[in-house]
Amino acid sequence: MTSGPEVFKKKKKKDTAISFLKKKKKKQDNLVVAWHSVPPEKSPSKMSCAFVAENVWYDKAQYNDAERKFYESTAKMDGIAALASTPGTELFERLSLLESENKKLTSVVAGMEKLVISLQERVSALESGAGGAAKSATAAKPQAPAPKVVEDDDDGVDLFGSDSDEDEAANTVKEARLAEYNARKSKKPALIAKSNIILDIKPWDDETDMKAMEAEVRKIEMDGLLWGASKLVPLAYGIHKLQISCVVEDDKVSIDLLTEEIEKNDELVQSVDIAAFNKI
Repeated sequence: MTSGPEVFKKKKKKDTAISFLKKKKKKQDNLVVAWHSVPPEKSPSKMSCAFVAENVWYDKAQYNDAERKFYESTAKMDGIAALASTPGTELFERLSLLESENKKLTSVVAGMEKLVISLQERVSALESGAGGAAKSATAAKPQAPAPKVVEDDDDGVDLFGSDSDEDEAANTVKEARLAEYNARKSKKPALIAKSNIILDIKPWDDETDMKAMEAEVRKIEMDGLLWGASKLVPLAYGIHKLQISCVVEDDKVSIDLLTEEIEKNDELVQSVDIAAFNKI
């Protein structure tokens, strides 16, 4: 037969178990109510059920574009990283060229520094030597004796007469030197200014006798005129022009007068132009 305290303990345990089961059932009921109260867009399980019920994906193109852009961006970043990690040969060549030029410049600067230092040493040595020589010269140079004062009797001496004689002698010497200089200057040949001219002489048509034209041109004679080489230069439609060179003295021959003399033969000559004009 059980005692009173043991019965009380058993009853207490039974009440505790019953209250625990009631609390557990209440929690489960609350969870069920809460699950039913959540909208479908916020509940993963309900969203999956909604997607299962649907058989059309309207935003598939947008998702495909987003996926394509993502992969393209990753590919570009991979290419940039590859370029950065492996620089081209052109960059290496430029760097090597710059390094070689830098070495050359450093060697040139070092050589110039040595040259400047040596020049400074030479200048200082020359200055010191020149200073020592000047000091020795001044020390060795004897002092000039003081001029002796000669007391002469100036009575009866014509001072103005002696000055006039010296002036006349100086004038005669100056005139003789001027005459000698003028004689030497007159013997020097004068510089003659000359010009080399190339003339273009054009005929009237292709039937003009170019040899006769050249002969008529060479018949012109002037003081200071010398004819040179000539040739025929084609113009158009079988027409040739006579190109002839000459050397003239600028002071004696006028170019305008020469062209007028050539154009006087109007049966053969149409016009005369100056192709080249050079001073000799």
